[in-house]
Amino acid sequence: MSGGRGGPRRRGRTWGPHRGGGAGGAAAGMSAASQARRLKGPAELEITAFERGHFTSYSACGIPYWIGGQVPGRDDLIARTPEEHRARDIDLRMRTEVVELDLAGGRVRTRDLDSGSESWTGYDKLVLATGARPVRPKLPGIAAHGVHGVQTLDDGQRLMASLELTEGAERAEGRRAVVVGAGYIGVEMAEALVARGYEVTVLHRGPQPMATLDPDMGALVHTAMNRMGIRTVSGAEVTKILTDDRGAVRAVATAAGDEYPADVVVLGIGVEPRTALAREAGLPLGESGGILTDLSMRVRGHENIWSGGDCVEVLDLVAGCMRHIPLGTHANKHGQVIGSGVGGGYATFPGVVGTAVSKVCDLEIARTGLREKDALAAGLRFVTATITSTTTAGYYPTAAQMTVKMLAELRTGRLLGVQIVGGAGSAKRVDIAAVALTAGMTVDQVVSLDLGYAPPFSPVWDPVLVAARKTVSALRAAGQ
Repeated sequence: MSGGRGGPRRRGRTWGPHRGGGAGGAAAGMSAASQARRLKGPAELEITAFERGHFTSYSACGIPYWIGGQVPGRDDLIARTPEEHRARDIDLRMRTEVVELDLAGGRVRTRDLDSGSESWTGYDKLVLATGARPVRPKLPGIAAHGVHGVQTLDDGQRLMASLELTEGAERAEGRRAVVVGAGYIGVEMAEALVARGYEVTVLHRGPQPMATLDPDMGALVHTAMNRMGIRTVSGAEVTKILTDDRGAVRAVATAAGDEYPADVVVLGIGVEPRTALAREAGLPLGESGGILTDLSMRVRGHENIWSGGDCVEVLDLVAGCMRHIPLGTHANKHGQVIGSGVGGGYATFPGVVGTAVSKVCDLEIARTGLREKDALAAGLRFVTATITSTTTAGYYPTAAQMTVKMLAELRTGRLLGVQIVGGAGSAKRVDIAAVALTAGMTVDQVVSLDLGYAPPFSPVWDPVLVAARKTVSALRAAGQ
């Protein structure tokens, strides 16, 4: 079992007298196993879990903050060790990868990654939580020493070794890092490497960093990153990783003919669902390659197979379509739903609105719902409004600037999406919009929300409400 950005990752799990089984040992997988164990004891349900890595039940979202030194040590990210799971009668087999699913025979073939030995394990109920993997483009030199994806705790451990850092190490002045990609992982890793004293260059193909935002909001992130000493190069298509005579990375080359010296390269291009097992077994996959499930996280067309975490597609409640949105928050919820089903209970996962927050140095970044291009792809007609305000009353000493962008549907006035970029106190305001989106509220209704006010917390009119007022005006100007 496995899950999302900040969640599950790998392969393999099976379970038994009834036997339950699954693949992956992070958020979705172990959450499902734990919930199933709460509902059924070992005499009723044997649980066998397979994890190909060295760690279970950890916060993948916390890896950049461990790399950056804000989190003191690797083990601070681990919520529950393999020994703790085993103490709850979960037969957790580490360093074991599921390499084949035999759905007709109700069994999985596994490989011990240390010894190479293989064996079959039967199941009555199967859970797949195989997670996602970092996108690694097929470029010359991509396998060089010093090139890293960052998706699992094992990945983080390898990166720390490549950085030549040990627990408690301070800074590595004068060394150079190149981050390829400027999504969540890219900008978070850029900050982590700056905190370690590296000279950091971020290369990305888009017009602005943070493609999860519209370009006008991404431009605010770009300006802030450059101000923080992070060199950010837009429209940069990486073509090659250059190496030295020892096979270690020395630079990154782009289609424009530029070379960016590097002692280490971090790939922040994004992730893709790890679903080769499911594909080979003939399980249904969506457009992104993620596994398709029903509301109870049961794989469509398969009564005794469940799946959750970063390897599945979920329903976008705003656009009304299935999407791959790999987040640890979703993965943990998937695990609870799956565990309930496997344990004989009942639960559902209704879908998501696409809420996410991040930060780079002192800049907070948040979004929920649809961007402009998402709304266009869904065939929606809409208006937008953007406002700049402050996080607190303007006269209060901690006031910081924040920008809010809002989208609303023409004719209905339904809220479609919100993006926020600003100083401390900005990002979590996106939760107001997330609730409004889930409830299907109009921007008129958002304007009327009774939000808390005091000068240390917000202006009299909270910036989200100000953005809603301006969006209402945009709708009226459009004749709606």
